[in-house]
Amino acid sequence: MNTIRLWDLPTRLFHWLLVLAAVGAVVTIKLGNSWMAWHERFGLAVIALLSFRLVWGLVGSTYARFSQFVRGPGAIASYLRGQWQGVGHNPLGALSVLALLALFGFQAVTGLFANDEIAFNGPLYPVVSSDWSNTLSSWHRLAEWALYGVVALHVLAVVFYTRVRKDNLLKPMITGRKAVPLPDAHDARGGGFVAFVVAVAVAVAAVWVASGGMVPPPPPPPQDLGW
Repeated sequence: MNTIRLWDLPTRLFHWLLVLAAVGAVVTIKLGNSWMAWHERFGLAVIALLSFRLVWGLVGSTYARFSQFVRGPGAIASYLRGQWQGVGHNPLGALSVLALLALFGFQAVTGLFANDEIAFNGPLYPVVSSDWSNTLSSWHRLAEWALYGVVALHVLAVVFYTRVRKDNLLKPMITGRKAVPLPDAHDARGGGFVAFVVAVAVAVAAVWVASGGMVPPPPPPPQDLGW
């Protein structure tokens, strides 16, 4: 067995902060009322994290890059036949990662335009019509259940690999290191300080846009001239 540095710190922080943001969003939407402002904040946190991860998937360290773990049908078939050997996400697990990123992204983006038909409007509500807002609100509510399903499958897969296949997927996401049966496997490389700054800058810009930074302010109310 060869112990390597598998997951870099930014990847691990992304993973656990996304868990916290998702839990916070679910709890606050169930509480409703005055908690809706916090629901919006957690949604913006998800936007920031996903934006960071998309950039980090291009410029991050070896095993965090999409080019390293996103493979075609051939690799998936090879994995199912037990012929795949590699480090990091396996070809089937990569599909789970992509599904989670897509669903979290869809949920967060639709929430920006949504409304609760009472008092809460998403930060980008003013840029769409009320009909479109209602449509996106319904998609936002429906996607919630799809997201629950994919998250549940993800958790069950982690439990299955850990208990049945004796491949602990959770510990490396905490420590960053993993023992792999490949003597030529190497530590994760790349994803240095400059790459991290670029990813954070993109995340900050995404949150600024998502929070309505480009939405023009409403016109001032007409002044009473006392006539």
